[in-house]
Order: sequence, then C-alpha cells, then structure tokens
Amino acid sequence: MNPDARNKHTNVVLFGQGGAGKSSLVNLIAGENVAKTSNDLTRCTLKWEEHSVNFGGDSYKIFDTVGLEEPQLGIPQYLDAVENAYGLIHELEGQGGIDLLMFCMRAGRLTATLQNNYRLFNEFLCEKKVPIVIVITYLENEVGEMDDWWKRNKDTFRHQEFYVNGHACITAIQGKCPERHEQSRTTLRKLVKECTTGGQKRAWKGGDNLFVSLMRQLRGLVSGKSRSKKDNIAPRLTKRCGLTPEVAKQLADRIKKDVGAT
Repeated sequence: MNPDARNKHTNVVLFGQGGAGKSSLVNLIAGENVAKTSNDLTRCTLKWEEHSVNFGGDSYKIFDTVGLEEPQLGIPQYLDAVENAYGLIHELEGQGGIDLLMFCMRAGRLTATLQNNYRLFNEFLCEKKVPIVIVITYLENEVGEMDDWWKRNKDTFRHQEFYVNGHACITAIQGKCPERHEQSRTTLRKLVKECTTGGQKRAWKGGDNLFVSLMRQLRGLVSGKSRSKKDNIAPRLTKRCGLTPEVAKQLADRIKKDVGAT
C-alpha cells in the first residue's frame, strides 16, 4: 500500500438536529472525550468544529456543524451557520473531498425542519454526490432492540423522500446501560467504515468535481451571463430546503458574494 494512502484521513461531515447529542456522538466514535459536550443550547458555535478520531487502523476527521433550527438561531445567525457549512464543504473539496455525510437526529418525529436540513446538505451543498447515513440518538430506553425504532419508522422516511445509505440507532449516553453504549460504538464504527470504503466512495468521487455545476451556476449569476431561471439558486432553496423567499435570497446573495470574491 502507498504510504500516502495509508496516512490519508477520511473526512466526515456531521450535521442535523441541535440537542441531538452530536458532540457525545463524536466522543462515542472516538472512544475518548475529544469534543466538548453541554446541555446549554446557547453554547453552540456558528462555526464548524474539527475532531481527529482514530479506530480500526484508520484516521478520520469529523467536522461537527451547528444545528440549523432557524427559529432558535434567528435569521442572521441561520444565514451565518449555512454560509459556514458551505465554506467548510467547499474547503474540504479542495482538500480531496468529503467521504461521508452523517445526519444526526434525536428519536422522535421527522419534522419539516429536519427534512429541510437534510435537503440543504444532501441536495444543495453536496448535490447528492456524497454517501449519507442517519444516526438516531437517545434510544437508551427503547424497549427491545434499539434498531426496532428504525424498523417502525423507516417507511415514514421513505415516504418523505428521506433516503440514506445506512443508519444507526444508538445511545451516546453510558448511564445505566453500558452494554448499549458499547454496542452503539461498535455499530457506529462499522457504519462509518462500510460507507467510506469501496464502491460507494468511488461512485461519487468518479464524477465531476463536487462543486463544478454549482459554481458554474453561481459564477453565471455573478457575471450576469446566466439566462435560465433554473440557474437561480434562490427558488431551489425555497422549494427543496423550505426556506422563505426572503431568507433564500439572502443566502443566495451571500454565497454569490463568496464565489465572486474567489
């Protein structure tokens, strides 16, 4: 094996619901406390946080992004958070790509906000070119096997066009269920390993550069050469990501400004 290939780390972008225990999830995968945890919802930074994790002889970098609950953040902070996520994904693409998107949600109802966040990352920011998995947390009190939650709810996800390459039902809290906690670590590591090696990884890296088509649209808008209505990203954000027309326009303007400055 090429030494450079052996030393290359795998990039995982973690996103999803605020308060779902994303930091605890990172620590669970790592097997040690590499991410700060807090019950204070105001603690969240609007910028992503990078964590180095090693297991199974491989090196990973997990990038934890802020939960995008627009009513909690307020529109300016929401726009900052999305712009930062966009910047992170753009930066990683220049460093060799993103190997996995990991969507984290707390066991409960699949709300419109969660669906919109999924579409924002999966469809808009990554154009469906990156493998994506879902992790359901807070299942320490699930009767029966933790995975029974997914078996009961998977049809709802499909009905809502919420498609993933894999899933994990876990608890990131050791508490009174250390066996479930350790089972969760094994499940998560297996999921990450399976979805960042082999055919799935080659499938999305074998095509165009992750941002080629998006950048083409944005540069067309910046230069004034875009003539097609479908080149306008604001309607896409409104239709597929659930943003209001005003917020979609502000976000599109921010990203266009970023592109124009590069």
